[in-house]
Amino acid sequence: MSTTLRMNISEVDPGAYKAVLGLQKYINNGELEKGLIALVDIRASQLNGCAWCLDMHVEEAREAGIPQRQIDLVAAWEETGELFTPRQRAALAFTEQVTLISRHGVSDEVWAQVRAEFSEEQTVQLLMTIATINVWNRMNVTVRNAPPNTSAA
Repeated sequence: MSTTLRMNISEVDPGAYKAVLGLQKYINNGELEKGLIALVDIRASQLNGCAWCLDMHVEEAREAGIPQRQIDLVAAWEETGELFTPRQRAALAFTEQVTLISRHGVSDEVWAQVRAEFSEEQTVQLLMTIATINVWNRMNVTVRNAPPNTSAA
């Protein structure tokens, strides 16, 4: 598959990025921990195959103090025992089901896990976090926006 950038959205229509940045600003000013947001962003980006977003959010996870082992194993979080907290596990399960919503929707079981770990306001913020990373992923994957310095070593 070609990795040639198809279009620079921010150059063609800066308003498109500005609209999504408004969502991102809402998330960044919310109650959710920065590390949790980074884990959600990583998992959604893995599911959507967005290298550009993965590159950025892995670094954000490190900056937020997420242990490298969690970053390395987020794709297999369900098989890691207690490496992830119940709050992180609920957020990651919710991320997967919202990102892949056309498959089976969001189950009552996952909804209950989220509601056990997050307040109503935090649940809305978590849903908006997942929705927003999915917008970013779809924009970047569609136009083939690759991370900087992608040449082979």
